[in-house]
Amino acid sequence: MITTFHKFRQLTAYFLLAVSVISGTGFSNPNERTAKRDAVLKNIVPPAPPVDSVVITAFGAACDSVTNCKSAFDKALSLSKSKKGLKIIVPPGIYFIQGPIHLASNVCIELQKGARLKFSSNPKDYLPLVFTSWEGTFLYNYSPLIYGYRLENVSITGEGMIDGNAAETFSKWKGWQEPAQMKSREMNHENVPFEKRIFGEGSYLRPHLIQFFECKNILIEDVHITNSPFWCIHLLKSENATVRGISFNAKNINNDGVDPEYSKNILIEDVDFDNGDDNVAIKAGRDHEGRKTAITTENIIIRNCRFKGLHAVVIGSEMSAGVRNVFVENCTFGGYCKRGIYLKSNPDRGGFISDIYVNNVTFDEVEDVFYITSFYHGEGKGFETDIQRVYVDSLYCNKATNAGLVIQGFPAKKVHDIYFSNVMIHSAAVGISFNNAENIVMSDVNIGGVIKTMPSYGH
Repeated sequence: MITTFHKFRQLTAYFLLAVSVISGTGFSNPNERTAKRDAVLKNIVPPAPPVDSVVITAFGAACDSVTNCKSAFDKALSLSKSKKGLKIIVPPGIYFIQGPIHLASNVCIELQKGARLKFSSNPKDYLPLVFTSWEGTFLYNYSPLIYGYRLENVSITGEGMIDGNAAETFSKWKGWQEPAQMKSREMNHENVPFEKRIFGEGSYLRPHLIQFFECKNILIEDVHITNSPFWCIHLLKSENATVRGISFNAKNINNDGVDPEYSKNILIEDVDFDNGDDNVAIKAGRDHEGRKTAITTENIIIRNCRFKGLHAVVIGSEMSAGVRNVFVENCTFGGYCKRGIYLKSNPDRGGFISDIYVNNVTFDEVEDVFYITSFYHGEGKGFETDIQRVYVDSLYCNKATNAGLVIQGFPAKKVHDIYFSNVMIHSAAVGISFNNAENIVMSDVNIGGVIKTMPSYGH
């Protein structure tokens, strides 16, 4: 039997729903899902480390937390360019860097255990402006603190720390950013040429900590990330990237962990998140510009991670070019999350979200376990998003203080073809709230407990 919910509203706490579904209902076949995921994995290959290596102290860097080491990194990266690749080893100590590190192709920066890159907190040090993106709109702004543009074969590895040192400056800018933020969105909608989108000083648009823009073959492995100005790792129009074994203690405002945007073939695994915003936020451009750019974000694998922060895995809200083929599997929690799995859009975005696979994911206490909304911030018109083919299997949560499963479609574009199997939420204030949703199919879904024995009737 297939159960379809249309405008299914606010079932109360301790709700039990267990529906048996026969074969052929549209549930994702585990073998098919695994084969699809493995086909993606074949295209994700970390770059090989360079053969030759140098030590950053040979270029004048001092690990005294005071000496400006920017010129030492610039010299080492220049040598790497001339040699077609180098490993730059950073020994233990605190290295103060008064300005951005602009990476080169075929380079590996190895931060040894005990090494710490501490960036300047002076915004003027991140001028001149560079071509970048801010909340889904291309523009010129302060340089990301670590910036790679049109590069190949780049690695940042080791057990050292990258410290954005942003708590006393950049992280305080959010209250001042709205005029520039609105201006950037107007430029997006009006198709203003990129070269006229000049921000920087006086605009208060915070730079990213690490951004790879139009890059291929990226590895970020084992490092610790803290105190970011804005998003921590932004993979923009990039492909074949591995983010593995890293940890975050990044609790400033909008300190997303990893943001793939217009990107494909991304592996995020064995990561310990502790972020002041989304742990993973999958994006694909904003509004007019995203639809015009039309580069789908696809083939994203998130596995064996520990989530802690605002939301665990988010798709949107900037996703106007479309997002598909996302696999979230074998993940658990490292602490509190407001929402677990969160798909968000609004009628300004357009685009689509499809072929999302969530398998064997566990949360402790959240506000909402699984949430899809087509009304993010209640704004927009004319470009509703098509959200379909989401497969959730083996999703567990101890307590949802707000809701277990939420779907908020749009009347003109209903969320459809969403499949839940083996879902257990022990406690939820609201079990299920579905609006403007169709073909929502369930098998073995329990919210609020399990009735273990059948009641008897008659004599």
